[in-house]
Amino acid sequence: MWARVPGFAVTDLERCLYEERSLVRHWAMRRTLWVVDRKLLPHLISSSTRSIGEKERRRTAKLIEDGGVADSGEAWMQATLPKTLDAIRRHGEVFTRNLTREIPALAEKITFTNQAGRVMGTTGMGSRALVQLGMESKVIRTRPAGSWVSGQYSWAEMESWLGGPVEEIPVEMAAARIVAEWLRAFGPGTEADLKWWTGWPLRQVRKAVADVGAVEVDLGDDGVGIAHPDDLYDVQQPEPWVALLPSLDSTTMGWKSREWYIGEHHQTLFDRNGNAGNTIWVNGRVVGSWAQRKDGTIVYGLLEDVGTAAKDAIDARCEELGGWLGDVVITPRFGSPHNKALAP
Repeated sequence: MWARVPGFAVTDLERCLYEERSLVRHWAMRRTLWVVDRKLLPHLISSSTRSIGEKERRRTAKLIEDGGVADSGEAWMQATLPKTLDAIRRHGEVFTRNLTREIPALAEKITFTNQAGRVMGTTGMGSRALVQLGMESKVIRTRPAGSWVSGQYSWAEMESWLGGPVEEIPVEMAAARIVAEWLRAFGPGTEADLKWWTGWPLRQVRKAVADVGAVEVDLGDDGVGIAHPDDLYDVQQPEPWVALLPSLDSTTMGWKSREWYIGEHHQTLFDRNGNAGNTIWVNGRVVGSWAQRKDGTIVYGLLEDVGTAAKDAIDARCEELGGWLGDVVITPRFGSPHNKALAP
């Protein structure tokens, strides 16, 4: 938001999320956590979250069984998740640690191992249970503990938080709305881009594209793409610009085919799982990345020559970002190789 909205303050977003509740944080496409306009939430749930929740429930059941928590993962969830939801209703807003004290089953730990039997880590069943309830659209993430960069946050029942049930939208209508939003924000793009971004089956993508009335457009060397029928106009060359975008930014992650805006830098700018790190953009292309050191200093590195004027603009923007963050230090959950090299 800082990269896009002049004069943006953290309190602006907090007001929308936690007071007005005009924005909500919820799981949807590609099992990713999104912040969206509340009016779009029913379309996300119908087109994406519901099917993701069903798959996640099977995955959670297997984790419970493989982790030795219970012989039947589904039976464990049927016994534990309703109790967890009832406790959340009583509290209004509650942190995972508080629920774990009340419900012993949530205190269980699952140990993850690789195929060779090596222990890779552990996770608490409290976290797994709440994520499962979230992906079933029964609970919603609310305020963090402490500052806005805290990784601990409270939970609330979705209906109570929003003041009523979420509207039921037919799946096809919801999918068409999501595709229309993507085309307006990221179009023109390709069918492959849209299939990757939504995580939907190809049949669902094509049906939604047809329902929107998307039209074919020439993408030059990239072949034929699709665009929203209301979004056809001659593109005007914008004034020169630079931007510092954070890891997993929605623009950096907007398309499957990325050569046209990152060149040959994919392995440098994305981690092995395909998560984008912090990036520097100049006139519509990614030219490097930035990072924050432990003392708060903003540093950056370029992967190609951008010229003196663009470099001066990047220097100025980095100084602005450092001033805006103040003493807040952000550690990206997903850091690219380039980010890690800049701030090891």
